[in-house]
Amino acid sequence: MTSTATHVAPQRAAGDGSTTPAPRPARRGRGLRFERIAQLLFLLPAVLFLVLFFGYPVVKNIVMSFQAYTTSTFYTGEAPWVGLSNYVSVVSSQLFSTALLNTALFTIGSIVGQFVLGLLLALFFRRNFPLSGLLRSLLLLPWLLPLIVSSAVWKWMLDQDSGVVNQFLGIFGIGSVPWLTSPAVALITVIGVNIWIGIPFNTTILYGGLQDIPTELYEAAALDGATGWKAFWSITWPMLRPVVSVTLVLGVVYTIKVLDIILGLTNGGPANATQTIATQSYDLSFKQFDFGQGAALSNILIVISALFAIVYLRLNRKAIDD
Repeated sequence: MTSTATHVAPQRAAGDGSTTPAPRPARRGRGLRFERIAQLLFLLPAVLFLVLFFGYPVVKNIVMSFQAYTTSTFYTGEAPWVGLSNYVSVVSSQLFSTALLNTALFTIGSIVGQFVLGLLLALFFRRNFPLSGLLRSLLLLPWLLPLIVSSAVWKWMLDQDSGVVNQFLGIFGIGSVPWLTSPAVALITVIGVNIWIGIPFNTTILYGGLQDIPTELYEAAALDGATGWKAFWSITWPMLRPVVSVTLVLGVVYTIKVLDIILGLTNGGPANATQTIATQSYDLSFKQFDFGQGAALSNILIVISALFAIVYLRLNRKAIDD
């Protein structure tokens, strides 16, 4: 029998015909490890930022919700462990059911109004017409203004006695409306103001999604007679669904914790008509200085937001797969 042996051919150097050895695997491995370490070092600042400014506050808030954490804790350093008593107290309070209902109504009303109007404006601005770019830029103003400034301006405009809105309605013979002082109207008013603030965000995101839809699809559909609403339901809506999912999830997560607008307009009143879980948590923490119960209520709000996001994304993914 004869045996054959394989040999690695040496690399020839250009010019003098001499040979050079092939690169060693060990040296290549050290280069890959160095590259990996460099990548981790570049990620380290972002990781530290997330841990310090997001991770630590969340963990601290969870721990605080199981403690009797009050103003005396800042002097004594003592925060007795009370278990689930903070959660039981906030859930069993008479105000919790009202705040939960107001939170649901405020979130649903705001999201529906913002999304519908934002989608209509996005479809409108998709057409090219003079000054469309300028109008799109002006549309961003409500989104760019600080929320406390927007709430102050709207509070002045909606004043029952001297507000611009009631003065304008008076021209048509409509009496003075207690926009911010009537329990039956205040929540609707706050929802309307929040819709005005959220329209630019929805319009911008949906307009970007519309720009990614190829125009060839509409041209092909037009040949088959699918125009107008038929083209919207057969082309625009299916192609826009991923963007719609992101817009709705971000909108709910943001809206469910809105605080500035409500505090600036009504401060949760009148008669708790605009009290939400977010404002109730603020009152417990920074007015009654019961930080334990305030943390418990904010954790409940976080859980509600997370559950909605998980359920909605799974249902939407299932619908897309089907």
